[in-house]
Amino acid sequence: MRKLIGWLAMAAGLAAPATAQTRADQRQFFGLYKELVETNTSLSVGSCTQAAAQIAGRLKAAGFADADLHPFSVPDHPKEGGLVAVLPGSDPAARPMLLLAHLDVVEAKREDWQRDPFTLVEEGGFYYGRGTVDDKAMAAIWADTLIRFRQEGYRPNRTIKLALTCGEETTFAFDGAEWLAKNRRDLIDAEFALNEGGGGRNDSGGKRELLAVQVGEKAAQNYTFLATNPGGHSSQPVPDNAIYQLADALERVRAYEFPVRFTDTTRAFFAATAKQTGGETGAAITRLLANPNDKAADAIVSRDKSLHSTLRTTCVATLLSAGHAENALPQRATANVNCRIFPGESVEATRARLQELAGAKVTVSVNPPVRPTAVPPTLDPKVIGPMQAVAARHFPGMPILPLMSTGATDGIFLEAVGIPTYGAPGLFLEPDFNGIHGLNERMRVSALYQGRDYLYDLVKAYAS
Repeated sequence: MRKLIGWLAMAAGLAAPATAQTRADQRQFFGLYKELVETNTSLSVGSCTQAAAQIAGRLKAAGFADADLHPFSVPDHPKEGGLVAVLPGSDPAARPMLLLAHLDVVEAKREDWQRDPFTLVEEGGFYYGRGTVDDKAMAAIWADTLIRFRQEGYRPNRTIKLALTCGEETTFAFDGAEWLAKNRRDLIDAEFALNEGGGGRNDSGGKRELLAVQVGEKAAQNYTFLATNPGGHSSQPVPDNAIYQLADALERVRAYEFPVRFTDTTRAFFAATAKQTGGETGAAITRLLANPNDKAADAIVSRDKSLHSTLRTTCVATLLSAGHAENALPQRATANVNCRIFPGESVEATRARLQELAGAKVTVSVNPPVRPTAVPPTLDPKVIGPMQAVAARHFPGMPILPLMSTGATDGIFLEAVGIPTYGAPGLFLEPDFNGIHGLNERMRVSALYQGRDYLYDLVKAYAS
């Protein structure tokens, strides 16, 4: 409690949040943000290397030495490079902190969008463009924070590192965060990292409802189901059919529920959710927390697809391919099954369970790349405390919930090498998730600037 009071006292002296682009530092930030959004960083035609170089130029102009700027790439992926920037701290005994964000974006076709996805457009209180949220809002805020610190002459107590990477959005792309974790662990060494995955939620009218900090995530992994058969003429069908064998296997996967699991984070999340929700669902959550094997309670809670996915590993068929001719019995049938694996459960153990479900006539194999086993960070008060304290200043009365992401971020690669990674709160999104990965992605203007001020003060709270 004393520590929390101390954090609150410090947060009370930090800058008040702003809601519009009215200050000089906000105009400077907007220039960085606009340039970043309008730099195409999609895998097909874009360049993360260019985006990283542009940010490095801004950092250098703010006073960063060449020795503190570390651009990186590999020869076979020259456009998928990134940047690590370092702001040295004054206390060599204080372990560094790491700010992580990815520069790459999901593909966006101009003909599908109402506006050019790579031109930042302000309309109706929102900024529109691919990456306005995922993840260029955070990338721009982290870079802008270091620029402001340097311009203000602020020297942190602990060293602050910034890693801007590529490859997060595409399975087979060169992943900069993974490369750094495996090849330059020294460059990104930190006591903890702040990443995407947290945030906040608005209601349909733009009113703030809650904040969330991501503490852990699932591991995303794809598997191939394969059925083979000698085939034959379609005029003489037999029961032994590769398509039917594959269909039967997928039906068993559909019917199967992986067991309920809890981490410290999801247990805290569900306990808070039970209180907020109340009624039949709240009571069922309480029963499930007491007994994860309560099938009746599980059935009630799992009516909500988000809660269902937070409780367990999930696997679902996403792609199918079968047959070689209209008038022939199929010789081959394949399916891709995408799994989101609960922390602590391995890729191989999940494959073995899928193989049991598939049966002897269908083989199940792991598709590369293979992600590491998810390692959830702890609910460390040294990390969570400042988030709560700074939020009390910027978003008074707003509850902060810990959550485990059912998706996947690059944080999993850092956690695999011992860097606990947290999805920072602060950027509030709309109920429809702002068009992320879809059409007409957008960021509420007021939420961007308010979140920027929150995250700036949060980094300073840790660094001081």
